[in-house]
Amino acid sequence: MSRLPFELFLALRYLRPKRTFVSVITLISIVGVTLGVAVLIIVISVMTGFDRQLREKLLGFNSHLKISQGANLFRNYGEVMKRVAANPLVKGVAPVVLGPVLLETQAPDGTGRVWAPYVRGVDPELEEKVTVLPHSILDGKFDLKGNGLLVGRDLAETLELSVGDVVNIHSVGELQRMRKHQGKPDEEAYLGSEYRIKGIFDVGYYEYNATVIVCSLANAQDLYDLKDSVHGLLVMLHDPFKADEVKLQLVRLLGPEFKVTTWIQENSKILRALLVEKNVMFYLLFFIMIVAAFGITSAQITFVVQKTREIGMLKALGASRGQVMWLFLSQSLVVGVVGVATGFGLGMLALHYRNEFLHFMNHYTGFELFPAEIYGFSELPALIVPHDIALICGSALVICVLAGVLPAWNAGRLRPVEALRHE
Repeated sequence: MSRLPFELFLALRYLRPKRTFVSVITLISIVGVTLGVAVLIIVISVMTGFDRQLREKLLGFNSHLKISQGANLFRNYGEVMKRVAANPLVKGVAPVVLGPVLLETQAPDGTGRVWAPYVRGVDPELEEKVTVLPHSILDGKFDLKGNGLLVGRDLAETLELSVGDVVNIHSVGELQRMRKHQGKPDEEAYLGSEYRIKGIFDVGYYEYNATVIVCSLANAQDLYDLKDSVHGLLVMLHDPFKADEVKLQLVRLLGPEFKVTTWIQENSKILRALLVEKNVMFYLLFFIMIVAAFGITSAQITFVVQKTREIGMLKALGASRGQVMWLFLSQSLVVGVVGVATGFGLGMLALHYRNEFLHFMNHYTGFELFPAEIYGFSELPALIVPHDIALICGSALVICVLAGVLPAWNAGRLRPVEALRHE
């Protein structure tokens, strides 16, 4: 005798593969649940991986906190740096000058190109404490001595620049003064400052590689005529996710005249957009499992009709309404368990070999499914979060069981006399 409850025993017996219409629908339902679970696991894990990689790249060139005095210049920044660095959660502090400039290349044929990037003036000795820039040089070296300049990889490709080239940089102040004195006796022509490219960097994020150039803090102060002032301070923390906590501490320490901005606030739009895309993808792909659930409902309804006589016999032998309902709910549960388990295995397998599959497709078809120049990642990122996997598998199982509630309820309410008379 089987030790299984008779409801589950009969459910498993009825689910044995047979060459019937109901068996085909049941198989299709299992395949649907499998695909739904697998696709959801793959997509959500890849989206989570994108989010993690994006945060790492944003934090590589960006600081965790920025301190400024609003529209005013930062004059006593040395004293403020000491007070901020005393916080045990702070890893490093460095001054920065950041603003738009006009960059002009010097082509041999005299046809230079003009671009309007942001110049970032940094202290070479402190930069390593707040960004990954010193370790992100692709060509040349991290050298800002004299009129040394660093440019991003994408900007260098756009302007066809290489290490050793000379460019002219025009500051906003120079252009304003030239326009102010235009047509007057004291009119002057500003030719800009010459800088030599000492290195080309790649911090892993297109926006920074294409729109930012880096020079020494002293040169940037000269470009903006700041004397010994700066635009603000960059603060790096030991834990970037404690940025809000440290922000409150620094606001209380420095006073209301200082403005403290976190990396989450600066990148809130792109991070929110990625979260919205992840949630939308979850809801859209969840409909695959709902479609599979309709297949389970259809199979169960057909099965109840086919087994009407057996239902009558069970009730005549003393089976309760709840036992009959559990018999058919057990079938939905078994279909759900098999589909979810198979989908989980398929999803994990696909995530493990995701990059091998992309390389295979690229090699044999020439079609790159994941262009690195667009997304900025050389490999397809993925992060498996147990909470997300549990949510996907658990919700899929619940949907499968609920799909059998209506047929099970109809089976349980059949009366023995009516069920036997049906035959």
